[in-house]
Amino acid sequence: MVTRAFPVVYASDVSQTARFWERLGFERASQLPPEGEPGYVSLRRGSSELAVVAADWPKQQYGLGVADGTRFEMYVYVEDVDVLVSQLSAEAVPVLKEPADMPWGERIAAVADPDGNPVVLCNEARR
Repeated sequence: MVTRAFPVVYASDVSQTARFWERLGFERASQLPPEGEPGYVSLRRGSSELAVVAADWPKQQYGLGVADGTRFEMYVYVEDVDVLVSQLSAEAVPVLKEPADMPWGERIAAVADPDGNPVVLCNEARR
């Protein structure tokens, strides 16, 4: 039986990527090493969690390299997509898709994390 699972994001700059996720409402739960520049950061938002690790981690642990280009897509439900996209855009976060209502009843937009991976921001569509 699975009791816990979470995605691990490979980042070229762990601190910068952790700050990006904190901007989306995640809170830093822990980091290693505890002081100085982290190689690992654990983040939580409600019952959701994710980890950010240095991009050389898979090479060190498994002998595998991190591929170029998009490596994942994450959906994050937020209170107001339009407001958050506007704020992130003002902070120079690349907007990949402006907010739009989808036929399945959600309003979505997409921004890029510091390594260019798409992060889709969602909320219930306006009626």
